[in-house]
Amino acid sequence: MNLIAAVDRNHGIGYMGKLLYNIPDDMKFFRDVTSGKIVVMGLATLLSFPCGKPLPNRVNIVLSDVKIPLGGVTVCGSLDELFEALKQYPSDDVYIIGGESVYNQLIDYCEYSYITEIGACSAADKFLHKVFDASAWQKVEESDEREYGGIKYRFCKYKNLAMENGKRKMESGKLRIGT
Repeated sequence: MNLIAAVDRNHGIGYMGKLLYNIPDDMKFFRDVTSGKIVVMGLATLLSFPCGKPLPNRVNIVLSDVKIPLGGVTVCGSLDELFEALKQYPSDDVYIIGGESVYNQLIDYCEYSYITEIGACSAADKFLHKVFDASAWQKVEESDEREYGGIKYRFCKYKNLAMENGKRKMESGKLRIGT
């Protein structure tokens, strides 16, 4: 399982139900990485899409305790239900796409995080902090710096250090998930 997000210098990811930045190259990166894959999100993230419709050319799964019928979307009411639904897919094809609560619930299960690091700060009410914890995550790839509308950004890939060959490490018989 993987995570993908655009994050500013203060680790902000959203404000009042919207992304902090609209950078066309970041949107293209998101489309390229997740196209043909499985995307997992919260209900608010789904409803933030144009007309609240699922993303095309992807399997859309919503993690929500609100069980409402949504065309073209699988709704899972718990993590157990989500993990059961995901068994039919290769874990490398699963991307957690937000929002904050879903990221926080699933980040420890992710092997990689694809982060667009934005070199600016905006007012934010949603954050993603944990991937920047150097004891839990290591940056393994970084693009050259780019700029759009005066905002500098780069695409980065982080590896979860608690993962080994796609499995969480065991320590003294206990599961160790990034400290």
